[in-house]
Amino acid sequence: MSEKERKLEELRKECLKCDKCSLCNTRTNIVFSDGNCDAKILLIGEAPGADEDETGTPFVGRAGKYLTQLIEESGLSRKNDFYIANTIKCRPPKNRVPSDEEKNLCEKYLLKQIEIVKPKVIVLCGATSAKSFLGDKIKITQIRGNWYKILDNIDATVILHPSFLLRKHSEEEGSARWLTRQDILKIKQFISKV
Repeated sequence: MSEKERKLEELRKECLKCDKCSLCNTRTNIVFSDGNCDAKILLIGEAPGADEDETGTPFVGRAGKYLTQLIEESGLSRKNDFYIANTIKCRPPKNRVPSDEEKNLCEKYLLKQIEIVKPKVIVLCGATSAKSFLGDKIKITQIRGNWYKILDNIDATVILHPSFLLRKHSEEEGSARWLTRQDILKIKQFISKV
């Protein structure tokens, strides 16, 4: 086990004991991470859903399968090119959006993951993730695909959440699905230079 893996495992064990908010009472599992901790890309989702709570792994349900498809269509590998986490580690009941209090109480775990992984790029996946780093006033459809500097000057971009894309069926140029494919290709191009 590498030093980075050891530190992440220690952090995961700390998350297992967390009882700072009421979500600890309703979770089946914490949903800590997936992917390669040495990857250049860290993708941050919103919050675990039912499938994620069941397995303890982010993005494994229908939306996760679609995200994996989009990643692999671009020529990237979810397993090798991404480290995946969420803004919070426990599923909110009925898949509701996490409260500000829940996000604030869980933020230290996510920030520690970022510090350990040291990604070159952070992909903010969905409105909740984007608002956690870019502020509440944003409109995701207006900021997706743009690049920002967050935290300690880390390059970050925003993509639409795959659960949103599953409700949009058009594949035509300019559609939400088409734009997301373009955004992922831009991420691939960006990391090839860093």
